[in-house]
Amino acid sequence: MEFERKSTPYQKPAERLKNWNEFYEPLSEAELRKQGARCMDCGIPFCQTGSELNGQSLGCPVYNLIPEWNDLVYRGKWEDALHRLHKTNNFPEFTGRVCPAPCEGSCVLGITHPPVAIKSIEQAIIDKGFEEGWVVAQPPLKRTGKSIGVVGSGPAGLAAAAQLNKAGHKVTVYERADRIGGLLTYGIPNMKLDKSVVQRRVDLLSEEGIEFVTDTEIGTDIPAAALKKKHDALILAGGAAKPRDLPIEGRDLNGIHFAMEFLQADTKSMLDSGHQDGLFITAKDKNVIVIGGGDTGTDCVSTSMRHNCKNVTQFEILPKPPDHRSMDNPWPQWPNIYKVDYGQEEAKSVFGDDPRQYQVMTKKFTGDGNGNVKELHTVQIEWVKDENGRKMPNEIEGTEKVWKADLVLLSMGFLGPESPLLDQLEVEKDNRSNARAEYGSFHTNIEGVFAAGDMRRGQSLVVWAINEGRGAARECDRWLMGSTELP
Repeated sequence: MEFERKSTPYQKPAERLKNWNEFYEPLSEAELRKQGARCMDCGIPFCQTGSELNGQSLGCPVYNLIPEWNDLVYRGKWEDALHRLHKTNNFPEFTGRVCPAPCEGSCVLGITHPPVAIKSIEQAIIDKGFEEGWVVAQPPLKRTGKSIGVVGSGPAGLAAAAQLNKAGHKVTVYERADRIGGLLTYGIPNMKLDKSVVQRRVDLLSEEGIEFVTDTEIGTDIPAAALKKKHDALILAGGAAKPRDLPIEGRDLNGIHFAMEFLQADTKSMLDSGHQDGLFITAKDKNVIVIGGGDTGTDCVSTSMRHNCKNVTQFEILPKPPDHRSMDNPWPQWPNIYKVDYGQEEAKSVFGDDPRQYQVMTKKFTGDGNGNVKELHTVQIEWVKDENGRKMPNEIEGTEKVWKADLVLLSMGFLGPESPLLDQLEVEKDNRSNARAEYGSFHTNIEGVFAAGDMRRGQSLVVWAINEGRGAARECDRWLMGSTELP
């Protein structure tokens, strides 16, 4: 009633495009206390419900005690707020930066007013905790003698490892890349999540007794059977890294890459040499087309802008979202409304327009005669219902268009996990090729083998990965010990 919403501001595009640093400009403590005061301490805090409806998250999947720590921030009790935050979330410094905040979409205040700036307050609590030295390693007081192997060091794997280590088990995390973090490290650009933030948490987990093994792919460098024999239990958290392809004419031309191929190489080059080694796919002086409208596509736009591309266009096959909630997207669902994310804002600041083009289907690529992509051919579509009521794309005659394209980035989501590990362990898969393991138990058909995160549920949010990692750790501990005290 007294204060307007204000969330963590970003640096102006002209400034942040000059470097690869995080672009957040923290709010003052006084302003954060005001934002905490906007929380109404609802009788039913939908913000922390952590459920799903029609495939959409309602509230916080890790059940953050949001009204409690909002009130503690309002009263200036920051260390108490940090304790509340860590009770449910192992890595608030990650979610406070990269989570799309389904909690805010389910905020009761959001029915009539802009919702509470929950994500900004969460990031402020954990950042202050590190600044004040309140976040320290807390190794377990005793060990159980049980050994657990965690495959994959993304948010699900790290959350599972952190929880199992708290329970006193000996945990080893295996990562095929040269750095720990999974897509936190190599899938999210540095300006959105600084890699020192990831490494800071990895260092803490290492101090607490977790062993990390890098440059090791299970199923290739170490046979899956040998790993299972080595440990008392396994947690499979290798993600859903199989990208959706676009098998159309000209797909084999040079200059067409999967989004993760582009983003991973860029981050590795930045970390290894500050982009001096040249071992990345550059967008400099190129006409860039990004096919796909999600967060990863936005990251591709922003990265291309920092390379100084000639221009960038982003294709989205779906219609442009409305400015306000539609009737079939009621509160407390995540509001599917039009917004300009950081990458589009940067492109608009340089080129004058939002780079997104909606309801566009790519039909073929053509080359320059030397094996390189030169053009991209599209058609506009409309979505119509078939006889079963399913919406299908229908091409609109006369809307064909040719676009210049020197670099094409495919960002159309992921089809599921890569299969050698699951095949070697003989883990059953669901109809989407994910590891079959019931949510809540996380136990696969193989005794002592659990699955969590995108490898089990398919492509999803970091916060859902943390939820699943914690859940798999709880059930693994129960299976090993007969009972568990893990939440």
